[in-house]
Amino acid sequence: MSIGLRIGYGEDIHALVDGRELWLGGVKIPFERGLDGHSDADALLHAVMDALLGALALDDIGKLFPNTDPAYRGISSMKLLEHVMRLVCARGRRVSNLDTVILCEHPKIGPHRAAMRASIASALGIDIDAVSIKAGTNEGFDAVGRGQAIQCKAIVLLEAV
Repeated sequence: MSIGLRIGYGEDIHALVDGRELWLGGVKIPFERGLDGHSDADALLHAVMDALLGALALDDIGKLFPNTDPAYRGISSMKLLEHVMRLVCARGRRVSNLDTVILCEHPKIGPHRAAMRASIASALGIDIDAVSIKAGTNEGFDAVGRGQAIQCKAIVLLEAV
């Protein structure tokens, strides 16, 4: 018996470093530092992909796209998300809605929220009203609060097609 609704949760954190572009939600954000990682290090899309894979009870992105594989070096996380969405569709599912949060001290997320929502909605094949992006800080606590990292969390609801 196939379960009609599936919920998945994903989370990712990357250090902010000099010499990298900052990508969040498939959008290039003007900032003096970017996220460190094997791909473009888009922590928001990584959290979304892990949420999608979790809802399908599949391996996480580290297993699917290992950082030891040179094919993924510098790759756009949007390309990786396209692959994950093919898995979602192949299993007879579609995204009902997505709720995310970005935790960082800087940059400010508000000016980029609409572009990120549109980018993600397009990639997931859903209406922008089904994509939520919230932002918060860690009030000076831990690496995120000290401005050394950005952490993203996502929860997704999949429904049968």
